[in-house]
Amino acid sequence: MNKFLLNILFFAIFLSPFTAKGSELISGIAATVNDDVITTFEVQKEADQMLQEVQKSGSPETLDKATIHKQALDRLIDKKLIEQKVKELDIKISEEELRQSIEDVKKQNNLTQEALIAALAGQGLSFDQYKAQLREQLERLRLMSQEVRSKIQVSEREMREYYETNYVRPGEEDIFRARHILFKVGKNAPEDEVAKVESTATQVLQEAKNGKDFAELAKKYSDDPSAKNDGGEIGPFKKGDMIPEIETVLNVLKVGEISGLIKTPAGFHIIKLEERSKEKPKPFEEVKAEIEDTLYKKKSEERFNQWVNDLHKDASIEIKT
Repeated sequence: MNKFLLNILFFAIFLSPFTAKGSELISGIAATVNDDVITTFEVQKEADQMLQEVQKSGSPETLDKATIHKQALDRLIDKKLIEQKVKELDIKISEEELRQSIEDVKKQNNLTQEALIAALAGQGLSFDQYKAQLREQLERLRLMSQEVRSKIQVSEREMREYYETNYVRPGEEDIFRARHILFKVGKNAPEDEVAKVESTATQVLQEAKNGKDFAELAKKYSDDPSAKNDGGEIGPFKKGDMIPEIETVLNVLKVGEISGLIKTPAGFHIIKLEERSKEKPKPFEEVKAEIEDTLYKKKSEERFNQWVNDLHKDASIEIKT
C-alpha cells in the first residue's frame, strides 16, 4: 500500500517553548524562508522519516545526526519554497480533479473506498488528511508542469543523435545462418564406437567438400531429427547463442565455406556457413516515442534542479540552527 500513500507534511507553525530559571523563552525555530517558519519539531520529524527511508531501503549507508539534520532541513526548505510558489501563482486543484485522482488511486491498487480508508488508517492517516496531502501533491505537479515541463523541448536532432548512439551502434552484431550435420556419440561410448562414428563423419565431410548438396547430406546422415525436414538449417543466431566450440569455428568461416569436424560433448559436427549479416536496429520511427520520453525525463530532472536553485537565490533564507 505504501506506494500510493503520501508522506505526512507538517505546515502548522509548532513552537516548543520552555522556561529555565534565569533564561529567555526559546522559540524552537530552525529556519525562516521568506515570511514562513520551519520549526525544530518539523526538522526532527523529517529527519526521523529520512532515517526510516534509509533503513527500509536496506542501504548500508550510515549517516550521522548532523548530516541527517542538514539534509532534513534542506528538504523542508525546498518544500517551503515550492509551497510559496504554488500560492504565488494561485495554483488550485478543483474538487472534481481531486475526486478523480482518488478514484485513479483506488483503481490502480484495486481498492474499494472502505479498503482505502482502512489502508490509510494503518498508516495513521484519516481520509481527510489524505485528501489534503493529495491536493498538495497535485498542486505541485501542476506547478512542475507549468514552470518546468512546459518549457522543455526535445528536438528531432537530439532524438536522432541519441538513436545513433544508443540504438544503432550497439546493435551492429553479426547474425549467422548455417547448416549443420550432427553425428551423435554417447556420453560413455567405447573408443571403437567413437572411432566408427568419426570415420563416418569424415567420409560425409569429404563428400561435402567435393561439392555434394549439403542440405541433402544433412537429411541423409544427420542424427538431428529436424534435419530430415529442413536440411540441417540453423539460425538466425548471434554470438553467444551457440556452444563455444561451434561459435569459434563460425567466427572464422567465410560464407559458403564448410568446417572440418567439430567435436563437442554431443558428438561430431559439420557446419556450413550460409549467411553472415549485421543485425538491423529497430527503425527510428519505431523507437522515436521511447527516445523522446527518455530525453524529456532527463531534461525535466535537470531543469527542475536548476529551477529549485533559482528559487533559493531569489529567497530570503535564514538558518537558525
